[in-house]
Amino acid sequence: MTNREPNFLENVRAELSDVRVCVNRAIVLGYAVLAGLCVVAFTIAADWAFELFKSLEGSYPWAILIWTPALTALIAFATQRWLPLAEGSGIPQVKGAIHPELPPDRSGCFASLRLSAGRMLLGAAGFAAGLSIGREGPSVQVAAGVMQHARRWLSPSSTIDTRALLIPGGAAGIAAAFNAPLAGVVFAIEELAGRMEARASGVIITAIVLAGLIAVSAFGNLSYFGVTKVPQPGWSLLLPGLLVSLASGAAGGVFARLMIASLTEAPERMTKWRARFPIRFAACGGLAIAVIGLVTGGVNFGTGSEYVQQMLAGHDELTPLYTMLKFIATWITAWCGVLGGIFAPLLSIGAGIGDGVAQLAGPSLGPALIAMGMAGFLAAVTQAPLTAFIIVMEMVD
Repeated sequence: MTNREPNFLENVRAELSDVRVCVNRAIVLGYAVLAGLCVVAFTIAADWAFELFKSLEGSYPWAILIWTPALTALIAFATQRWLPLAEGSGIPQVKGAIHPELPPDRSGCFASLRLSAGRMLLGAAGFAAGLSIGREGPSVQVAAGVMQHARRWLSPSSTIDTRALLIPGGAAGIAAAFNAPLAGVVFAIEELAGRMEARASGVIITAIVLAGLIAVSAFGNLSYFGVTKVPQPGWSLLLPGLLVSLASGAAGGVFARLMIASLTEAPERMTKWRARFPIRFAACGGLAIAVIGLVTGGVNFGTGSEYVQQMLAGHDELTPLYTMLKFIATWITAWCGVLGGIFAPLLSIGAGIGDGVAQLAGPSLGPALIAMGMAGFLAAVTQAPLTAFIIVMEMVD
C-alpha cells in the first residue's frame, strides 16, 4: 500500500468548506490583533506617564514626597472600589480564570474587557506615581481580557472555549510587551497551560505571532535591551557564574517569601491595619518609595530598564546598595496593593546582582553575568525557569 502525497488544494478546499469554521477563525484572529493593539496602547500610555513623572521629579524633586503617596492612595482607592480582582500583577488572575475547577461563567471575574480597560488606566497611573512596577504582568491580563471576549461571537459548536482564548491572550501579552514571541509560547506552556493542547496550539501560536507583529509594527524589530556583546565564554566565567546563580537564587527565594508573607501571613498587626485602612497603608508605602527614590537619585522609580541597558553597555549604575533598595521598593509597591507587574523590576534587580559580581570578577564578564543574574532572579521568584531563560535570551538578543 502506497502513501498518497498530500494534495494542497484539496486540503485548502476542505478547510474552507465549513463557512462557520472560517468565520470563527477570522473572529479569533481579529481579536488577537486587537489584543496586540491594546498592549501597544498600554505601553505608550505607561511610557508617557513615566516621562511625566520624570519631568516632575527633575523640576521639583521634593514634590514627589506628596505626589507619589497621594497618587498611590488614589490608585488603591480606585482598585478597591471598582476593580478589587485586578490587584497585583495580572498573571495570577489569568491563571485563576483558566483554572479547571472555576465555573466557565465565572472566568469573566478575572479577565474581561472592563478589567482590561481599568488595568490599562490604573497601570499607567502607577507609572505616573513613580512606583517600582512593570507593564508585562498587566499586559497579560489586558490581552487575555480582550481575547476572552471573542467567545461570545463564536458559534456554540466551536471547539475554541474560553480557556483556549485566555491562554493565547495571556501569552500574546508577554510576546507583545517584551517583543519576545518565543517567550510567549514558552510562557503559555510553562506558566499558564502546563501543557500545549493540540486543538488550541494553532490558536496560541497564531495569536502570539499576530500580537508580536503589531508590537513590531509599532516599535520596530528591536530587542528590549538592545544587542548584548558577550565575549567567548571560558573557564574564567565558571566561578563568577556560580556565584551569580547562588546569589540570584537565594535573593529570589527571599523576595518570593517576603511577597507571600506580606500578602497572606504578615505580622498580625500589620495585616489587620492593611485590611482596615488600605488607602492609608498605600499612602505610607508610596511615601517610603518616594524617600527611597530621592536617596538613590531616582534609580528605583519605574522598571529600571534604562539602567540595565547602561550596565549592559559597560556603565555601572547600580551599586549593591541601590540593588537592595530596588528590591525593597518593588516589594513595598506590591504590598501596597496597586496594579502593576513585577517582571521588569525583577530583571533590574537580577541585573544589579550580576553587575555586583562583575565588579569583583572583571568588567569583561559583565554582560554575561548581568544576563545570568536577570534569568536567575526571575526564575527563582516566578518558579518558571524556561520562561525566564527565553525572555532574557530574546531581550538581550
